Amino acid sequence: QVQLVESGGGLVQAGGSLRLSCAASGRPFSTYAMGWFRQAPGKERDFVAAISWSGGSTNYADSVKGRFTISRDNAKNSVSLQMNSLKPEDTGRYYCARSRYSASPTRWANDYNTWGQGTQVTVSS
Repeated sequence: QVQLVESGGGLVQAGGSLRLSCAASGRPFSTYAMGWFRQAPGKERDFVAAISWSGGSTNYADSVKGRFTISRDNAKNSVSLQMNSLKPEDTGRYYCARSRYSASPTRWANDYNTWGQGTQVTVSS
């Protein structure tokens, strides 16, 4: 059973950067795609980014393309989300998730069956 723990959230001014990390314990990790989602208060959980098991394929929400970068280190059982040029609308709780699949970094929450507790990101204007 895989457990996911996110870290790296915090308060940052608009235009700033944060790097989120997700550490996985248990196994397996390297054979599945991983994703990041976020949820603002009173809103649904939205897709942010995903990466295939090998790291060779990535997928981003249009709202974060060119600003966020997802990466993974299978040797360290971790996945990261580098967030640059942050905007107030990026505020929310960010969740790391493990997909049911290996090769497809999909954007559908139902494709993910293991979730972390989340880390809060707040961007002030």
